[in-house]
Amino acid sequence: MALRLVLAAALAVLAPALAAPGAPALGINYGQVADNLPPPQAAAVLLRALNATRVKLYDADSRVLSAFAGSGADFTVGLPDRLVPRLAADPSAASAWVRANILPHLPATSITAVTVGNEVLTGTDTAMLRSLLPAMEALHAALAACNLTSRVAVTTAHSLAVLSSSFPPSAAAFRRDVLPYMSPLLGFLAKTGAPFLINAYPYFAYKADPGRVDLSYVLFEPNAGVSDAATGLRYDNMLHAQVDAVRAAICRANYGKAVEIRVSETGWPSQGDEDEAGATPENAARYNGNLMRLVAQGKGTPAAPSEPMQVYVFALFNEDQKPGPASERHYGLFKPDGTPAYDVGVKAPTISGWKGNGSRSGGTGLVVAQGPGGADGVGPGTGYYTVSAAANKVKRRRWCVESLLVAAVVAMASRLSWS
Repeated sequence: MALRLVLAAALAVLAPALAAPGAPALGINYGQVADNLPPPQAAAVLLRALNATRVKLYDADSRVLSAFAGSGADFTVGLPDRLVPRLAADPSAASAWVRANILPHLPATSITAVTVGNEVLTGTDTAMLRSLLPAMEALHAALAACNLTSRVAVTTAHSLAVLSSSFPPSAAAFRRDVLPYMSPLLGFLAKTGAPFLINAYPYFAYKADPGRVDLSYVLFEPNAGVSDAATGLRYDNMLHAQVDAVRAAICRANYGKAVEIRVSETGWPSQGDEDEAGATPENAARYNGNLMRLVAQGKGTPAAPSEPMQVYVFALFNEDQKPGPASERHYGLFKPDGTPAYDVGVKAPTISGWKGNGSRSGGTGLVVAQGPGGADGVGPGTGYYTVSAAANKVKRRRWCVESLLVAAVVAMASRLSWS
């Protein structure tokens, strides 16, 4: 417990120094479908190195939320799919969930949103489809009873498959079978001021047709680009086109600018099966490095250039227990031991000495060492800026202060046991 308090105190000191005033915040998905991840306290060190001040969970893990108390990070937590029908059928279940998962962590840990289920509207469970909005309404009411609706938004994340088509962006629309559920859901989001979350993966488009999809177009690199004939807008990368397709679909459903769009998941795998084209460390580094540069520069999409995209990269760690093709287990920016999965130029500490579910191995404690990246935050031979470089050019003196604080934490780790 003592070490946890020391880590929380160190994070509280470092968070204000790491956040560049007015800079767009990078979000990271912190998935935990694995049996070999380090403890949340160690993950906090890596997130700080990325200058990631927004974290998205797929549950409301008390260990994680407690570990980040005082850190200044904003959390989006998840209510699992299996609970959606229960909340829809029994509003008291929503109140119980808020009491158990939200109230114990406020205000020490900043929780700004709850996602109710994940990609529910592209599922085949009709009972789940019917339950989604009532569950969201019940959760919103439970938060209102605690005077938390101005602080905690209620939303849900969608697959890009909710669209009948995504190109050209201006012609996009929601699928007819989805629209009866989507229209009232958009009304709820507009009424409560909650964002529309989309999980967008240009990688899937490239994997499906590598012979026709321009790799440079999906990796945010110089290319011929594509134009939307109806609007005259030019798209230099696929992610922007996908987001504007969602924007057009929302407008076509008559909710338009009243609903903010956020990219709740995007990323690129560093490894895949033989038939998974493009799943390499080099492409993952190019995609995420260039994406981070766009986020840091505050760029919006062609249809909304003045609205900086809020993006959550998937994911913090490789997750060895995720089902499906090999790529599913290789989306992490970091390996479970804290070493970078590939070089995106992050001047990041690495962690070691941990295995399994946060258990310590070899008695080495928490070891911090400088990872790849030059003094300006650009990795050798990559040429791709990271958020740390473009939005947070750390002065040498401040870096020394931060290093001393991290060193103090490490010294404590060698003498204290995790509780």
